[in-house]
Amino acid sequence: MKLIPLGPGFAAEVRGAGMADIAASSDAYGEVRAAFEEHSVLVFRQQPITDELQVAFSRRFGPLEIAKAASRGEGTPFSILTNVEPDGTLVPPGHKEELRARANQLWHTDSCFKTPPALASVLSGRTVATTGGETEFTSMRLAWERLPEDLRRKLDTAYAWHDYAHSRGKITPHLASERERTTMPPVSWRMRWRNPVNGRDALYIASHTCGIDGMGREEALQLIAELTTLATQPEHVYQHRWQAGDVIMWDNRATMHRGRPWPMDQPRYMIRTTIMATDADGLAAMWPERSAA
Repeated sequence: MKLIPLGPGFAAEVRGAGMADIAASSDAYGEVRAAFEEHSVLVFRQQPITDELQVAFSRRFGPLEIAKAASRGEGTPFSILTNVEPDGTLVPPGHKEELRARANQLWHTDSCFKTPPALASVLSGRTVATTGGETEFTSMRLAWERLPEDLRRKLDTAYAWHDYAHSRGKITPHLASERERTTMPPVSWRMRWRNPVNGRDALYIASHTCGIDGMGREEALQLIAELTTLATQPEHVYQHRWQAGDVIMWDNRATMHRGRPWPMDQPRYMIRTTIMATDADGLAAMWPERSAA
């Protein structure tokens, strides 16, 4: 297996080991798991993608989420990100899927609004746009390291609140349905996630982050916006331009990402599987009621 560096201090393309190899071989899985812990974002090119292979690959890394209420793929392991209707037509402007695509263009980490949150996401490009539609990533480990020391000390023991409805409300007030609000109430996580394999810390925030314990709402939102800006300066970002057959896996503990716009008269069909975090992934220290410090 060979790793080709891609991003500014993180992200790598994996060559010599594909999804099928990793699903079938403990040795291949071990190598890729080590690369995942180190590089945070892994790119696999020219994969023979099927639903079954994506699930088998993803399950190597942990238990899978079931897609959330009121989403395409609800009740299955698949989150379907598309502007294509089941009958093959494209969604019109203002359609809920078009609005959701806009919400995904905010900097975020997947499932921080869930219990448990996500360890990793695996996104496959089934139909990719010919222009636009890139996915951008930034390392929240490197962002943590760039923080002033006094701010790192402050955030080390701070807890933030994450709410799906908060991020969707940035697009339109009623994008999150009542069912989504009811099934996904706000949750609180520590703002510093330590990787138990290498001990590296990452700043844990997202577009879903709506408050910080001990701060007024406006003060907290201002700090979250400042931290996001610090983390996502262009020189710190890896932009992935999709090709058919691409699969990307990323560490939700240690990165933020966002989609980029594409011409909505072009079809785009992506499928994501999401791997839940466990205590073995450092989750034990993220719970307010379970953290020792």
